[in-house]
Amino acid sequence: MQETDLLDTYILQHIDKESDYLSSLYRDTHVKLLRPRMASGHLQGRLLKMLVCMIRPQNILEIGTFSGYSALCMAEGLPPGGRLYTFEINDEQEDFTRPWIENSPFASRIKFIIGDALALVPQMDITFDMAFIDGDKRHYIDYYEMTLQKIRTGGYILADNTLWDGHVVETLRHNDMQTQGIMDFNDRIAADSRVEKVILPLRDGLTLIRKK
Repeated sequence: MQETDLLDTYILQHIDKESDYLSSLYRDTHVKLLRPRMASGHLQGRLLKMLVCMIRPQNILEIGTFSGYSALCMAEGLPPGGRLYTFEINDEQEDFTRPWIENSPFASRIKFIIGDALALVPQMDITFDMAFIDGDKRHYIDYYEMTLQKIRTGGYILADNTLWDGHVVETLRHNDMQTQGIMDFNDRIAADSRVEKVILPLRDGLTLIRKK
């Protein structure tokens, strides 16, 4: 076993355990879905829950539901009356994800919406306190600019996969629009004086952004 694997195992042994429900969801994600690495997983899930507990948002926006793991973790940390609105553009994902959300202990806190967040969120009369961007990497800048308009001053935006397996520091491959999208997003955030920002080298990179 490599040193990084040993450290990963050590970390997971020394943080809060994931629930049996989340463990079952993570396992089912790996058995039934393509690209199961898109699920947040144990470490990032516990961080998301703790960040929600720290920020204490009433309304959270999530762009990119996938199997629902991150949505359930954030909903777990919501204060009384809090609500998470999670958008998934791939309608083929609904049959897998909706039962996991609706049968969870936090179903009443989650609004699961199939559709394009870029088209639907601007129509919502809601100001968000926190957002988690984890959708199509080619549209990260679009998601960010839209979200920034809907989030309160002092609110937080989290963007996932911003180190993209290290590809952000490699020579860009021809027509690699996903990597290009992440690189363009990172450059935009770095130069944006409207926000404070920091990248955490957690899993595939997690950028924390605070609206000034």
